[in-house]
Amino acid sequence: MRILFIGDIFGVPGRRIVENRIDEIKQKNNIDFCIANAENASHGRGMSMSAADTLYGAGVDFITMGNHTWGNGEIFDFIEYYPVIRPANYAEGLPGRGYEIVETVSGKIAVINLLGRVSMDPCENPFQSADRCLKEIEEKGGADVIFVDFHAEATSEKIAMSYYLDGKVTAVVGTHTHVQTADECILQGGTAYITDAGMTGTRAGVIGMKRAQVLEKFVTGMPKRFEPAEGKAVMSGVIIETDGMNAVSIERINVYE
Repeated sequence: MRILFIGDIFGVPGRRIVENRIDEIKQKNNIDFCIANAENASHGRGMSMSAADTLYGAGVDFITMGNHTWGNGEIFDFIEYYPVIRPANYAEGLPGRGYEIVETVSGKIAVINLLGRVSMDPCENPFQSADRCLKEIEEKGGADVIFVDFHAEATSEKIAMSYYLDGKVTAVVGTHTHVQTADECILQGGTAYITDAGMTGTRAGVIGMKRAQVLEKFVTGMPKRFEPAEGKAVMSGVIIETDGMNAVSIERINVYE
């Protein structure tokens, strides 16, 4: 199976480049399944129904979220039945689910979403939540491929998770920082890993937001409301090829407008 993962889609520029380029990327790279993190797809915070429809209509097969899952209240209207998951280690009883098993023509793929705890909002232990998800997936008949989006701030926490899950899942891909890292690899147990897949949006701002507003906050130290930046976008992410549960390759991509 060949999986395209699109890093954090941010606002209008991010949605635009996905709409305009995803078909080309999928055809050129023989993609079987496309996953995208879209927790910032609507105005840089959360995801509306129209944003979700746009991404699915463009060719995204499945969406993961993160610490801004509840940033747009519309998500409560569709999170229970759309192909979208939120972090599995949120408090028990919240809407939505933390993993999903999807039937594809190339086999069953389980997608898990986890949230880090270092320098992030309080949540349950992601390592223990990963174990719980894997146990439940196995009880439901298992999957041919297991993909984990670990939405976390600290590189140390992401690297630790990759070693913890090495040999248990096909891929652990980090999101959240919006800056693509250059440490993609296949671990000893056959798990593909990268600390951060990067951002899909404009680089004209500061990780998606208008630079003047961000600079003012850094210079003055005063609170400031940020707005999404506009400008030409880049789609960042990774392409992972699998052989059964094991990954055989992971490649970074950056596609520019």
